[in-house]
Amino acid sequence: MMIEALLVVTVASAVAVMFADEEIAGRLAFGLSLLPLAGSLLMLLGFDGSGNALLGGNIAYETQVDWISLGDITVGYHVGVDGISIALLVLTTVLMSLAILSAWTPIDERQSQFYGLMLFMEASLIGVFTALDFLAWFVAWEFVLVPMYFLIAIWGGPRRKYAAIKFFVYTNVASLVMFIGFIALVFGLGDSITSLGLPEIAQALHAGQLGSLAGIAPETLKAVAFVAMFAGFAVKVPLVPFHTWLPDAHVEAPTPVSVILAGVLLKMGTYAMLRFNFTMLPDQAVAFAIPIAIFAVISVIYGAMLALAQQDLKRIVAYSSISSMGYVLLGLVAYNLYGLGGATFQMVAHGLISGLMFMSVGVIYNVAHTRMVGDLSGIADRMPLTATIFTAAAFGYMGLPLMAGFAGELYIFLGGMQSTVLPGAQLFTAVAMFGIVIVAGYLLLAMQRVLFGPFDADTDHEIVPAAVTDRVSIVVLLLLVILLGTAPDLIYGIIQDAVQPILTIGGGF
Repeated sequence: MMIEALLVVTVASAVAVMFADEEIAGRLAFGLSLLPLAGSLLMLLGFDGSGNALLGGNIAYETQVDWISLGDITVGYHVGVDGISIALLVLTTVLMSLAILSAWTPIDERQSQFYGLMLFMEASLIGVFTALDFLAWFVAWEFVLVPMYFLIAIWGGPRRKYAAIKFFVYTNVASLVMFIGFIALVFGLGDSITSLGLPEIAQALHAGQLGSLAGIAPETLKAVAFVAMFAGFAVKVPLVPFHTWLPDAHVEAPTPVSVILAGVLLKMGTYAMLRFNFTMLPDQAVAFAIPIAIFAVISVIYGAMLALAQQDLKRIVAYSSISSMGYVLLGLVAYNLYGLGGATFQMVAHGLISGLMFMSVGVIYNVAHTRMVGDLSGIADRMPLTATIFTAAAFGYMGLPLMAGFAGELYIFLGGMQSTVLPGAQLFTAVAMFGIVIVAGYLLLAMQRVLFGPFDADTDHEIVPAAVTDRVSIVVLLLLVILLGTAPDLIYGIIQDAVQPILTIGGGF
């Protein structure tokens, strides 16, 4: 009942904070957010699952209850975690607590509603990473959009309404496309399944029980469904060319919201790709390997090039996220143990590092009241701790050894070089590795101009040390990045155990 406890506590906390007094809302939200954080850590420490949740593995913390019958299909409540989802569940609770703490400085109006929406979003994210019934998963997937929309539209910047509507429309249309693709598979399976349980559907597909639908042959149906689901998830990641909503959302969103958007919401897309595309339809994943790899490499290089051209620190980090998600996709399409395991590990690593980058930018903005590179100079002399952590986060993005990003990228590159299902895998991997050079270029340039240039004494705002809560947030997050970089087996072992069945049961690649 651990997952149910997490959901109930988080929803109850959201309601309590929503109706709390403004003066205590932030502190109450942070205190209550520690409950799901503690619960997820206890789940990780007591994790006894094995294998993959969709492929007949031993599912940890599983609960399954039938709800209603829709003809021959039973819809129910089914939750549980394996090594993939437990890692992302812990990432969600860690980042939410730190994001709430970092919001104490910038959020000074309608605080009860802000923190309440943040906790509602956390509950939805818990649902996304634990649901094993499609309907429950889809409800959680869609409900994430609601608090995120309001958090951007109400507390965002000057163009907040435009950014919020663009985010909502893009991701909602993408969800519709994905939904159509998946439901086509459900109808194609016909009487071979009795529920919308993701494990049952995945295993029926692997058993070759997919029939024709409306005259469409099974192999064609699988290909069409694969493309529809991939396109829907690609918008959420986002991959180039579906990325245009992301920079606007990041720039207009309050920094704590950007932390969750980059750190967790983008991982929903790659997590779903792994669960649906690469686990349920391995044959199509291999058949479309070259186009997928092209998407991955273009996202890596183009995202990095766009970051190089930006002057707003938030835009720089936003485009960096597009580049990093390209690496995750490259690991998935490599379709071997290092590739899939590295992609999942990189989801967690990038979640921590991108959150740290956005949080550091937010701390600078709280003091200097600008994010423009041309308007900032000499910050290191006035904010030495923040400057040090921003530098460390930037080097983490570049893949500095002993930081989480290095381990994730190393696993992905090893997987890419060793891939036997992707033609020209070594070439794709080598081109993607060049993206690190571009990343180093724009981050070093930004650090030089923002942190180490001559201090502008004529600035409109006095540069003073950041608030204690801001400094605590970034210090804790940096320590987690270093911890995961120096001891990746804290989660990499259970991740490997969960992805191995995808290779052996899901096609034998």
